[in-house]
Amino acid sequence: MNTNDIWLIAGLGNPEPKYDGTRHNAGFAALDYLAGKWGISVSKTKFQGLWGQGEVDGHKVVLLKPLTYMNLSGDSIGPLAGFFKIPADHVIVLCDDITQDPGKLRIRPSGSAGGHNGLKSIIARLGGENFPRIRIGVGAKPRPDYDLADWVLGRFPPDDAKALADRCPDIAAAAKLIMDGKLGLAQSKYNG
Repeated sequence: MNTNDIWLIAGLGNPEPKYDGTRHNAGFAALDYLAGKWGISVSKTKFQGLWGQGEVDGHKVVLLKPLTYMNLSGDSIGPLAGFFKIPADHVIVLCDDITQDPGKLRIRPSGSAGGHNGLKSIIARLGGENFPRIRIGVGAKPRPDYDLADWVLGRFPPDDAKALADRCPDIAAAAKLIMDGKLGLAQSKYNG
């Protein structure tokens, strides 16, 4: 294993139990899946988050669930990345995306926050947009006048929850491809 090959995968969400199963917690749900699949206990408390570390196919991996609430996700991710000396391009963020249908994935090597306050916070704390992200579709608001906060803090109906759960193996596979330096392949195979 290359000792410099360390990755941080952060799943975004809100920490209180009342937010479990909400659209905004799609990142937490995906991270929980990765932790289970890869046998990494995400139970240490530091850096304003729950985290754990392990090895995945020769890559040293730190999994993180920021407990700062969505809009301040960078306040957890920035210090943890700094502590482990993880460069921004080795920080993979899993987050919800209201522009994609439930369960659809949008994998990008970098980019703007696109109106997502969690990504905006991470960009500010990492000092740029150069970090890969796997955006997880949660569906668009049903009407333009529907309150966005009410939508993202609402729970998934059963069909949408199943669509998200069904994509978790693809999220894990895409994250491994990104760590292997094959982000383009992850995009062509799993976007959409």
